[in-house]
Amino acid sequence: MGPAALVAAAFIGPGTVTTCTLAGAGFGYALIWALVFSIVACILLQEMSARLGLVTQQGLGEVLQKQFTNPLLRALLFALVALAIFIGNSAYQGGNIAGAVLGMEALLPGLDVPWAIMVAALAFVLLFQGSYRVLERALIALVLLMSLAFITTFIITQPDIPALLGGLRPQIPDGAWLTVMALVGTTVVPYNLFLHASAVSNKWHDPACLRQVRKDTIVSIGVGGLISLAIISTAAAAFFGQGIAINSAADMSVQLEPLLGSWASVSMGVGLFAAGVSSAITAPLAAAYAVAGMLGWTTNGKDLRFKLTWAVVLFSGLGLSLSGYKPVTIIWFAQIANGILLPLLAMFLLYIMNQSNLLGRFKNTWLHNLLGLLVISVTLFLGGKSLYFAFTS
Repeated sequence: MGPAALVAAAFIGPGTVTTCTLAGAGFGYALIWALVFSIVACILLQEMSARLGLVTQQGLGEVLQKQFTNPLLRALLFALVALAIFIGNSAYQGGNIAGAVLGMEALLPGLDVPWAIMVAALAFVLLFQGSYRVLERALIALVLLMSLAFITTFIITQPDIPALLGGLRPQIPDGAWLTVMALVGTTVVPYNLFLHASAVSNKWHDPACLRQVRKDTIVSIGVGGLISLAIISTAAAAFFGQGIAINSAADMSVQLEPLLGSWASVSMGVGLFAAGVSSAITAPLAAAYAVAGMLGWTTNGKDLRFKLTWAVVLFSGLGLSLSGYKPVTIIWFAQIANGILLPLLAMFLLYIMNQSNLLGRFKNTWLHNLLGLLVISVTLFLGGKSLYFAFTS
């Protein structure tokens, strides 16, 4: 596991825990196919982003800034990136910190500690030291912690395997359109395209390493997919058809206690803490890579402008988590917005990946392009349907 662990750590945050919990509780195993599609789409697009970073030794923001010289088009691109980063990431960051706090409160109930400030301080220290290698190791450890917590919970709840496999057949129950879009938006996160390319260019410097890059991408994102699958399946086994309202991921640990006993609070506490902290690190980092690349700044982690960019997102999220406002609704709609924004950024990525002057023999094959267009078409269709139901319901 390497740079792609940052991608896994970024998309398996409290927002994903919430979305997958609501999907399983509300629709059982019926939306497993949407999660599998999201994971395959994520691997496909992140492989392109990683290949771009490896071959060009630049981040996606830097490449976009250099490839699109038309001032109007460049301004439109920057506006889209800024919208996705500063609105979406700040909302996510509030949820990330709040999620880590919920995890610590589940693990250490009754202890009066300003957990939000401590989580933000931990993220600040890891980001401020500016070493990619330290961040990578910390995030790999957190991803493994999440895996242990959520997959252990999955095994203990003993889900219905035939029903789970039946969920691979595409179907959209009544009222599930926005949930499907949220599953896509919480897994295939646009800012991860910026994060992955920059992280790969920091770790590997020879196109001969492409096989390692691809293996890292498949393994790390695959592990993230297993965690999401475990959360949906656990929620389906415990809550579907029971008439129990799930208002947040925290409710899951409380209401699983009759089934799991003391394991409920421990598993969900560890999982939420690891998910919150890992995403609290990667969301500001991705914002810094994207903005620095688009503005032509250095993406060196020790650069002052780079640090100021991630600090704005980090402290905006801290402010949101301390405001007392519940971030679940913000995260939910931020994920839907991400899913709607994704096809546009994927189109730009697909265009860049076909530039022979930039990538040479490493440009997209016809199969890459066919699968990329399929992902864009499906996400456009889902996004259109989601907007229709959002405004007509």
